[in-house]
Amino acid sequence: MKRLVISTLLVLQVLVGWAQTESKVTGLVVDSKTKQPLQGVVVSVENSALTTFTNELGQFTIDKAPVGSQIVSVVSAGFNRQLLNVKIEEGQTLDLGTIVLAEDQTEEQQLALITIVENDLGDDNSGSENTAGLLQATRDVYQQAAAFNWGQARFRIRGLDNEYGTTMINGVVMNKILDGRPQWGNWGGLNDATRNQEFTFGTAPSDYTFGGILGTQEINTRASIYRPGSRVSFAGTNTNYTYRIMGTHASGMNKDGWAYVISAGRRWATEGYFEGTDYDANSLFASVEKKLGESHSLNFTAIYAQNKRGRNSANTQEVTDLAGVKYNSWWGYQEGERRNSRIREVEEPVFMLSHYWKINDKNKLNTNVMHQFGKIGNSRIDAAEQATGIDANGNSIGFLWEPTYYRNLPSYYTSLWNLDDYTDFQGDDPANVALANQARQTFLNNRQINWDAIYRANRSSVDGRSNYILYEDRTDDKLWVANSILSSQLSDNIALNAGVSYRTLRSENFQNVLDLLGGTYFADYDFFFTGDAAQPDLNNPNRNVGVGDRYGYNYILRANTLDAFTQFRFNYRKVDFYLAQSFTATNYQREGLYRNGIYPNNSFGKSENVDFENFAFKGGFTWKLTGRNFINFNGAYLTKAPTMRNTFFNARLNNNVVDNIQSESVSSMDLSYILRTPTFKLKLTGFLTRVRNATTNTFFFADAVLDEGGADGAESAFVAQTMTAVARRNMGVEFGSEYQITSTLKATVAASYGEYIFDSNPNLFLNSDSTAAENADILTPVSSRGQALLKNYRQPGMPQQAYSFGLEYRDPKFWWIGANVNYLADTYIDIAPLLRTNDFVTNFQDPFNLPFPEATPERTRELLKQEKFDPYTLVNLTGGKSWRIKGNTFGFFASVNNVFDVTYKTGGFEQPRNSNFRLLNQDVSSGTPAFGNRYFYGFGRTYFINLYINF
Repeated sequence: MKRLVISTLLVLQVLVGWAQTESKVTGLVVDSKTKQPLQGVVVSVENSALTTFTNELGQFTIDKAPVGSQIVSVVSAGFNRQLLNVKIEEGQTLDLGTIVLAEDQTEEQQLALITIVENDLGDDNSGSENTAGLLQATRDVYQQAAAFNWGQARFRIRGLDNEYGTTMINGVVMNKILDGRPQWGNWGGLNDATRNQEFTFGTAPSDYTFGGILGTQEINTRASIYRPGSRVSFAGTNTNYTYRIMGTHASGMNKDGWAYVISAGRRWATEGYFEGTDYDANSLFASVEKKLGESHSLNFTAIYAQNKRGRNSANTQEVTDLAGVKYNSWWGYQEGERRNSRIREVEEPVFMLSHYWKINDKNKLNTNVMHQFGKIGNSRIDAAEQATGIDANGNSIGFLWEPTYYRNLPSYYTSLWNLDDYTDFQGDDPANVALANQARQTFLNNRQINWDAIYRANRSSVDGRSNYILYEDRTDDKLWVANSILSSQLSDNIALNAGVSYRTLRSENFQNVLDLLGGTYFADYDFFFTGDAAQPDLNNPNRNVGVGDRYGYNYILRANTLDAFTQFRFNYRKVDFYLAQSFTATNYQREGLYRNGIYPNNSFGKSENVDFENFAFKGGFTWKLTGRNFINFNGAYLTKAPTMRNTFFNARLNNNVVDNIQSESVSSMDLSYILRTPTFKLKLTGFLTRVRNATTNTFFFADAVLDEGGADGAESAFVAQTMTAVARRNMGVEFGSEYQITSTLKATVAASYGEYIFDSNPNLFLNSDSTAAENADILTPVSSRGQALLKNYRQPGMPQQAYSFGLEYRDPKFWWIGANVNYLADTYIDIAPLLRTNDFVTNFQDPFNLPFPEATPERTRELLKQEKFDPYTLVNLTGGKSWRIKGNTFGFFASVNNVFDVTYKTGGFEQPRNSNFRLLNQDVSSGTPAFGNRYFYGFGRTYFINLYINF
């Protein structure tokens, strides 16, 4: 496919165009309610580079318009898009007269969407990523369905993680260097302030960047482009938060050349949809622009979006059957108040200075300097020992800080086997059945964290040492970005976009003590090890730490990236095409601030520099069959540096770089047929994407994972698992259509059918702290486990089939109602690669390392079959109404998602703890596995109501 893409790009360079004939299109755009002219409305000829804006009088002129049947698009944030079917005569001026734009009430769906997106931010699990947030700016039928209707099921466009898309603010890339993903929470709660957006889908050309294969989202915060006025809104929902209030005011450009926008919001909940998930978020936004003559303008943007929310646990089917779908094991009552142990807090302000230079009518230069700093913290309980608690009556209440620990649950007893005889099942012994019943009752009586018991345990310590503390995994970033973007109209038919950007990051990563939970200090000592290996920092051994102190691990990651791109667009009467290319240089380095006792020779100080140089090429064309029928092709080939997170084996504890780490290679192409008329729109797309040489890192606890381990699980370890040479193949079909049945009734149909698979057997490596502790002289204690046999397994955590049908009625009296029926299928669990290696069936207790005798091929395939979730149907309702009273607009928007309260799994993962055949087979064969798959569930019936006033 690489050869095909490159060949296509070469062919595009020799295409011969047809010259355009000079003609003009003029018109006036007004608000449907106020009848006042609208400034800054984008008016363009579809499938051409001809775009202009309305002036302060609402007027526009498009020069050198192409002759023949064309479609003129009229777009402004907050209004319904107008598509006008026109016929342009050669050498004539076509006056479209007065074009009336009606307020777009459906944009309120964006306010509901953000509750889905924010639930998925940075949970560090395979079931939590979707790409819905990337689609807030679009009005394409298919993409609307993907965002607003399928987003609740964690649908991913083309099966791609959001690191393959590019999110920008004022032309500055906002994707994190650590993991490549945008942190939408950095501007969460500022929906009104971030509505001015441009979106390009897939590898289609963007004016601001080369972009990713998923698409480019550009958020523009230039103060002068906001519609003057004020807006206040209040919302209620039963999703992540309960209430939200927002206020925004835009001044417009005054006669002295000043414009400003201010916005603020607050969202909060004592408990969200899932148990114990509190929410507290505050957001502030300011943008000020000063016009410096006719050619220059300066704009300053400040964004502060603090978000603090309680997270919810992924549970096994056993736990869900006992406690329900909404059950969350990570919280408990403390003196009668709910307290969640897993709090995620994001607080990373953004400050940006932008310079806009209109060099002349054909050349513009935008230069930005951005600084972002702040923190991201994820809290949890740390325990010096896994002690059980005693209730007021002297009865055992299981582990104080982990209610769903496997020894607390009935399955621990009903899945037991005789360790000396692997065929002797003991889970049905009367004694074990009685213990299981007792465990069931104990769990039901003590199903949450017992905070009061934890405090009692710490306060009863002889010397005041805390056995339990609350800490956070903390990241403090300091990021500087400088970039310039040039837009140039080289000729009537050729446009150039070019840019250069430099980013430099200093990221501090450490464990931070938040609460001693009744004690006076905590010993910075790893109780799983002895001697020097138990010391997190041999340079400062036997430390006692208190609130606000760092402990456990402490290191700095540094990154520098330089990238540049050029893009040429060619526009002719019958064909448009583009060519783009980019170059990126990337440098990573780790600096350990602790000399870890497990890795004494390779943890303190600076690591080697890790450098990557990457190139990217893309191109495409639009063939205008008629003024309404188009063929569109996009193709790209690029190399992509691995993220900083995946470059180091175990950055928390050592400087080891993944052996022979390489850049990913990515190729992508799509071909579309597009039909556009004023009443009917259709787009059918086929796509194919291949990713090669990807690297992934995960961490988990496994039994019998070491070579010297046995089937009894005596040798267990916390391991870092790295896979290299990971390949993925994503192919499928997308369909979207819209039909305006009458002037008030519209029908939509959208569909996505994909096959997203792993396309290689990657190399798997384990970095075990236990092995390293026993071999301190080894600089790189990493063991190769050969290939993980993943080829043709499905990629996890998303529906690979999705279908939607919708009806929407819009009354001329400014009220509307809509309904969508959505069918989603082919969602698969995240498999454990370690179980797909040859070691899985090897009995290391056997002197010849022969396979387990009971490991037949049939049983092995049965155990390793990837779980596929049941399909489900979700019905969503939306509606709204607005009134114009004395020059002010009052309105509301309401939605009900999953009307019939369907319970469905959105993702999950296999637990790799049983890392050999015998352990897994015994656990599964018991019928009540102690280490069953863990699942994520979607929301049941939810509502969102928003009341607003524009004045």
